Amino acid sequence: MKFTSLKSNLFLFFKLPSAFWSGVRVKSISEEQCVATVKHRWFNQNPFKSMYFAIQAMAAELTTGALVMMQIKNSEKKISMLVANSNSNFSKKATGRITFTCNDGHLIEVAIKKTITTGEGQTIWMKSIGVNEKGEQVSEMNFEWSIKLKA
Repeated sequence: MKFTSLKSNLFLFFKLPSAFWSGVRVKSISEEQCVATVKHRWFNQNPFKSMYFAIQAMAAELTTGALVMMQIKNSEKKISMLVANSNSNFSKKATGRITFTCNDGHLIEVAIKKTITTGEGQTIWMKSIGVNEKGEQVSEMNFEWSIKLKA
């Protein structure tokens, strides 16, 4: 099965319905990059009339996690994945359509190759940047993924 934005969004619907109903959608995915969007609306806003931080975190984490899942599938090995740590910075109110982009596919590819070669678990930090419709950065989120071969 090839990873596509349609298949990723179907995965959201069945496995992460809170992200799907909040409006998070994968727009494009390749081995190097994943792009997801979410639009600020009544359903996902905070009391200050901007997007709730958890909605931004769902979209940002999706851009990193989809790349991890794609690289695991490409490896044809049974590998577990888990978010071990995260941090974020919010620099502007998130209103309108926010686009999150992660360009760290190459980092997880290297980590997966290393875990297959050595048999040892690996951790990798991946970054997702959220920008508004004007191209202004509204948030930066980092996720530390832990991967290891399944027994």
